[in-house]
Amino acid sequence: MKVAINTGGGDAPGLNAAIRAATLAALKRGWEVVGIKNGYGSLYTDDPFIKLDAQSVKGITLQGGTILGTANRGNPFEMPYQKEDGSWDTKDVSDHLVQTFEEHEVDALIAIGGDGSMNIASRLIRKGINIVGVPKTIDNDIYGCDISLGFDTAIDIATGAIDRITTTAESHQRLMVVEVMGRYAGWIALYAGIAASADVVLIPEIPFSYDSIEEKIREREANGQKYTMIVVAEGALEKDGELVTKGKAVGQEVQLGGIADRLADELSERTGKESRSVVLGHLQRGGSPSTYDRLISLRFGAAAIRCVQERDFNKLVVLQNNKLTRIPITSIEGKMKSVSLESDTVQTARDIGICLGD
Repeated sequence: MKVAINTGGGDAPGLNAAIRAATLAALKRGWEVVGIKNGYGSLYTDDPFIKLDAQSVKGITLQGGTILGTANRGNPFEMPYQKEDGSWDTKDVSDHLVQTFEEHEVDALIAIGGDGSMNIASRLIRKGINIVGVPKTIDNDIYGCDISLGFDTAIDIATGAIDRITTTAESHQRLMVVEVMGRYAGWIALYAGIAASADVVLIPEIPFSYDSIEEKIREREANGQKYTMIVVAEGALEKDGELVTKGKAVGQEVQLGGIADRLADELSERTGKESRSVVLGHLQRGGSPSTYDRLISLRFGAAAIRCVQERDFNKLVVLQNNKLTRIPITSIEGKMKSVSLESDTVQTARDIGICLGD
């Protein structure tokens, strides 16, 4: 067998561990392993693949990022290109991808990515590519998968940052608003916010009102608490409001961001209290993976190779009820895992007095 591995979308802690496990598991079976650089980017160059062997993946389990590189604008069905007039557009170059796989006799692709990468994988499956998916995203929003690689490290980093900001909020008696990633799902904000004892946690699944947040601030003031810690997901929005975005580039989804600044300004004006906003941004995606992320990434990578060995193609390896299983990649196309408002985690937030903005 000849197996190719790629990493697409935003990077996440644990990617290298998954690459290492898949490579070593394939080599143990006597197979050839190659890597695709920068998502699918290198497939359109003169050197479409790089060789992966035991030496090339040595010691990478503890490293953040991905040795293969990644890309947010590498969809082969909507590849950005510059036209003669200097403007940018997209074109479908997926047939070239299929041809490259055929010419190099690649038997299967291990696609490590999030929901966007799995949507691309679904379309490539329909073009005849044998694919096994590995779930990767700090957002933890992959449908059908309890935990994706990268999430544990991201919430640990976010929790630690909120802890530190809380002490300065208390010292200066300020409103502090911390914006975390997560796109259209509130997993990072909810988990890190609860763990760090935030006073207000705002997630996309629960549109917020400023009146509710202001009421929480006044309540804390009445109880002698002169500061308030607010954690907000980048995709959170006001009731009947719109997402706060930074625009959109060609071949890329809308870029979320800016909600923390808006919240801080509005709440400061309403309450008369000094406020500050902090955007954690890519801190959540960088650095060495946690023990849990290393282990789950290694498990995912090895399990993907077992799928290939059994020729059980076009499946996504997922964790459900702490057990690895497989689901069809095409079954999650266009779907997203949101926070359930009936979950015990949401109920815990309410029970311990966290304001969720509603």
